[in-house]
Amino acid sequence: MVGMKIKRLIFNALASQITEPKISILIGPRQVGKTFLLKELEQEAQKQGYKTRYFDLEQPPDMLSLGPTEKEQYDTLVSSGDVIFIDEMHLLKNISHIFKVIHDSKHRVKIFASGSSALEMHKHLKESMAGRVIMNRIFPLTIEELRQVQGFKDENVLIEGAMPGLINCVDLEKKIDELQSIVSLYISKDIKSLVREENIRAFNHLMYLLAEKQGSIVVAANLANEIDLSKPTVEKYLEILSQTYVCHTLNSYAKNLSNELKKSKKYYLFDLGIRNSLLKDFSSIENRADAGFLKESFVALNIMRQLKPNMEARFWRTKHGDEVDFILIKNRRPFAVEVKSELSKPEIPEGLKKFLNSYPEAVGAIVFNNNLTESIEYSNRRVNFLPWTQAVKIDFLQTVL
Repeated sequence: MVGMKIKRLIFNALASQITEPKISILIGPRQVGKTFLLKELEQEAQKQGYKTRYFDLEQPPDMLSLGPTEKEQYDTLVSSGDVIFIDEMHLLKNISHIFKVIHDSKHRVKIFASGSSALEMHKHLKESMAGRVIMNRIFPLTIEELRQVQGFKDENVLIEGAMPGLINCVDLEKKIDELQSIVSLYISKDIKSLVREENIRAFNHLMYLLAEKQGSIVVAANLANEIDLSKPTVEKYLEILSQTYVCHTLNSYAKNLSNELKKSKKYYLFDLGIRNSLLKDFSSIENRADAGFLKESFVALNIMRQLKPNMEARFWRTKHGDEVDFILIKNRRPFAVEVKSELSKPEIPEGLKKFLNSYPEAVGAIVFNNNLTESIEYSNRRVNFLPWTQAVKIDFLQTVL
């Protein structure tokens, strides 16, 4: 039986890079579809008449075919085709130097490469590659992509997440097995080389705590106490989770008020199915005490994937408990985003009012909710009420931020 294929929304943007001489890098956590996209791009390049070659560096024959020296690796790559694809590029020593030489040489070879660890990427793609690479961040499927799957319901993404490997699983049990396999693969391939063997269990415990506390304010010292590790070790592990694209970190927004939290953080695991797998909870949304946090997480993850280079996301909270879930900042101007499940009429949450009153330079706000669509004015700014599923596309923010 042939598995279903999803048309990835990012594909056309990637395909347009086939004629771009810079090295195109696909980055993101394991199993989000980087290999799938590389193979689709290879087919597209072949359709356009280019000679291609694909190297999967996790496969010993492919690694050996490149040769043991940089010169042999260079010679092999520039003579293998017009468009070269390299999966798990960080496994090749001195890859950045090889890329630099290829890019700067007379050989007109286009390279697409992938990797799942920013720690390795930063080690290999140093300043010498500045201006020579295009970095493409690959995320799990969007809800728009998931709607291509027969029988998909929007609420499914809150429980099962959006990992591409799940689309051909016929029932929930198989999806649960697939998600657990992804977590195990992450630990065995990305983490075992970065964390001491005796601390793997503590690292797993940290991931569980982040899943449990997702969307809540977290203090590293408290996490350290719970898993019996030092604060510097926990901070190192949190950085590993970030640099392997598994966890998004939100800092607090603080500018005007003395009672604002300034050093607090929130953490969001990159996929809700992974989060629920760590908690071993796949109960339906109707039976979830954390349904609100799941919708907040959905909005958070969709905000992260849409941030532009001149934008960042934070959250706002005061010592008195006033809070706004997310503050989007573009060119230093804030825009507030709140998530509320049940709303029968367009009522602005108190925390949002206090933020808008405290920050007159704030451009406006969105309140994501279950199904209310409305727009009202507050303190000379527009507050939009939108269903939570519309967080998948916040392009209109570009016009107001």
